[in-house]
Amino acid sequence: EHLEALISAFGREHVLGGMCRISSFVIGAGHIAHVGVQPFIAFAELDNNKSARVNKLKDIFAKLDGVSVDVPRDIMLAMWEKYLLICGYSGVGAVTRQPVGVYRSIKESRVMFRRVLEEVTAVANARGIALDETSIEGVMIRLDASPADMLASMQKDIMEGKPSELESQTGAIVRMGRELNIATPVNDFIYASLLPMEMQARK
Repeated sequence: EHLEALISAFGREHVLGGMCRISSFVIGAGHIAHVGVQPFIAFAELDNNKSARVNKLKDIFAKLDGVSVDVPRDIMLAMWEKYLLICGYSGVGAVTRQPVGVYRSIKESRVMFRRVLEEVTAVANARGIALDETSIEGVMIRLDASPADMLASMQKDIMEGKPSELESQTGAIVRMGRELNIATPVNDFIYASLLPMEMQARK
């Protein structure tokens, strides 16, 4: 949903697609801790054409220590692959209130995680995004390779009673599913379970 909002506000010609991979949290004033993964950023024109501004941005990021940068062949697919992963980690982590190592090792919550991915993939396909079973399996492999004590940022915020990314992650897939008449029962359940806490945090 964020992409449509940006295009509406600024015009399509002024917007790039982009995503990042980072695991970090605030540990004090002006102090951000990076954990688990090397920071990575990717971006491209929405039509995937090479452009001078994308090349210039890539050159700027390439000079930074500790950050990897890429221009994917299909930026929409890259963004949805990231979204696929984060919906699983954030939603299942927040509703179980357990770290990755716990919910991936229990049959029922592992099935819940996979069904979240299947629902996101169905919505993506209806929007013309080529997520598939290989995309799902890739996330499951990453799930099993993740540190056992890992918490998603949305999960961490919800568990601490803070406003979170619930609306832009799980909430968004629920709304897109409704718009396209695609059932998302597991994401619906997660969203409904977490919404009271989110509303309380945003008072």
